[in-house]
Amino acid sequence: QVQLVESGGGLVQPGGSLRLSCLASGFTLNYYTIGWFRQAPGKEREGVSCISNRGGSTRYSDSVRGRFTISRDNVKNVVYLQMNSLKPEDTAVYYCATDRPNRFCTLEVARYDDWGQGTQVTVSS
Repeated sequence: QVQLVESGGGLVQPGGSLRLSCLASGFTLNYYTIGWFRQAPGKEREGVSCISNRGGSTRYSDSVRGRFTISRDNVKNVVYLQMNSLKPEDTAVYYCATDRPNRFCTLEVARYDDWGQGTQVTVSS
């Protein structure tokens, strides 16, 4: 059974850091482009970051560029999202998802196929 599981979310103060993990089971993650997305209450799901299947290409939304870093460990079958300098507006449920292998990844939600169940990130003092 193909499954993506996100973890690492939680409550953090503004300016703090979290590292999210996207762990794959039932398939080999290194074949896929992986994206991180988030959805805040009352808002549409938006792309945050993505990484190509070989890790050579990454992309970030304007709102997180310079604060978030995506990486992947294809041996451990996991993709990470390191989030630093967190702001209250980063509060959302964060999801990872798979796209077919591409030289360059995209943050378009509709391009992604399999999704995890999400992990809550709350930034608040």
